[in-house]
Amino acid sequence: MNTEELNRDLTAEQQALDDVLAPLTDEQWSLQTPSPRWSVADQVAHLTYFDRAAVTAMGDPDAFTAEVEALIGALGTGSAADSAEAMDRHTLEQYRVLTPAELLATWRRGRSQLSDAAMSLDDGDRVPWFGPSMSSRSFLTARLMEVWAHGQDVCDAVGVAREPTARLAHIARLGFLTRGWSYVNRGMDAPVTELRVQLDGPGGERWTFGPEHAAQQVTGDAEEFCLVVTQRRHVDDTSLRVVGDDALGWMTQAQAFAGPPTDPPVPT
Repeated sequence: MNTEELNRDLTAEQQALDDVLAPLTDEQWSLQTPSPRWSVADQVAHLTYFDRAAVTAMGDPDAFTAEVEALIGALGTGSAADSAEAMDRHTLEQYRVLTPAELLATWRRGRSQLSDAAMSLDDGDRVPWFGPSMSSRSFLTARLMEVWAHGQDVCDAVGVAREPTARLAHIARLGFLTRGWSYVNRGMDAPVTELRVQLDGPGGERWTFGPEHAAQQVTGDAEEFCLVVTQRRHVDDTSLRVVGDDALGWMTQAQAFAGPPTDPPVPT
């Protein structure tokens, strides 16, 4: 899939979350979500900040480098808890003063700018980000994954069930490709064993990754797999079939997103 098609799917995923947010009351915007410390409004603020950063990364790499340095400087050298609070202050505080209607409008403007900026990308381009640079397709896939994952937190908080779509294929592929990152990000050596992922999409599709005859395997529902690799569900709370110690080790710490290592929710 090329960048133009990915941009269309990203826009569709953003609109799907917009459809959940638009009818919410101000009180619902204040509800706490499964992400520690974050309300529904904070989830949208997070997306707004990083959408703006993405526009800067695509259009002005030098300004983006300065933004990365500012964020690193804001984090300081304190404890993990102190760094998390500093991250929130740097990325969220400017949006926490907005009303829900103002924040929704700001997010909408930002994602429109993101879509416009992405139209200038070619398939072979690379985009700087918080960590290694990314190919244009991986970059847009990561933005789609982010809006879907944080949208899941919103849906969990307000009690809305989303219909899964074929756009999950992007997240599933990213989840598989970031298997090694899930270890490297923790200072661990990634297993060298081959692994097969076989998933059932929402429309009866079959999505497969990895060698067909690999002994290590993860099979089952695509949406559940995406929830695990984005750390929105613990693998024990899904019906996924996991075969092999290396496959299980990955599924208990899979992390398809950038940033410091984090742990999945505890099983219920």
